[in-house]
Amino acid sequence: MSNLAAVEQLLLPAECLLCHALLVGGDIQRLVCAVCRQRWRPVRPPWCERCAQPEPHFGPCRLCSDWPAALRSVRSAVWLSDGARAAVHALKYGRLPRIAADMAVAMNRVAEVADVSSVLVPIPLAPKRLRQRGYNQSEALARALGRQLKVPVLPDLLARTRETPTQTALTPETRLANVAGAFETRNAERGTGNSSAFPLPSSALILVDDVFTTGATLAEAARALEQAGATRIVGMTFARAAIPDFT
Repeated sequence: MSNLAAVEQLLLPAECLLCHALLVGGDIQRLVCAVCRQRWRPVRPPWCERCAQPEPHFGPCRLCSDWPAALRSVRSAVWLSDGARAAVHALKYGRLPRIAADMAVAMNRVAEVADVSSVLVPIPLAPKRLRQRGYNQSEALARALGRQLKVPVLPDLLARTRETPTQTALTPETRLANVAGAFETRNAERGTGNSSAFPLPSSALILVDDVFTTGATLAEAARALEQAGATRIVGMTFARAAIPDFT
């Protein structure tokens, strides 16, 4: 540690964003301490193998039955509760994109879908919301995860076609309607649009978002990629919201 950094640490000791405990040792550059990270509750099976909706299921899982065929599976690292919710809030609304590095560590533990040929594709924000926020939280997560997995990030592969109201207070049915047709693939040479001729990477595409609730956003983004020719898409989020069983 440099003398300047040591003085800065002495005068302005780093503390955990969530519990305000002092950060020491290997956590000094983090925003969330090891104890708070351990409190994030992992999402574990038994679940639907495709969408990870917790069992029991009575018959086929209805949550993912209408997803595009190219969207093979979705996994989330932790449940959206307590400290995990605070981390998401800090990332999205607290102007703290650096917390994505801590969140990506948790996501890395469920990244068995990734390999060296995979490509990370963040869910895009609409231009107005991007200007207001100053950054795309999904891109921050994708870039942090990409550094850990050593795989590339394609932030411009998808674009929002229109502004959509926040999904937070919507029912599952209205969530689907809210994002219907909200994405399209982007091609610098041909402009923007869904086209089977779009030169997509041949590797698996990993859609990255912050929170999974019903999967409507991921499914609609995957639909745009599928229409452009993608055949292998998976989704990955930091958190998963607890929702009633759809079956």
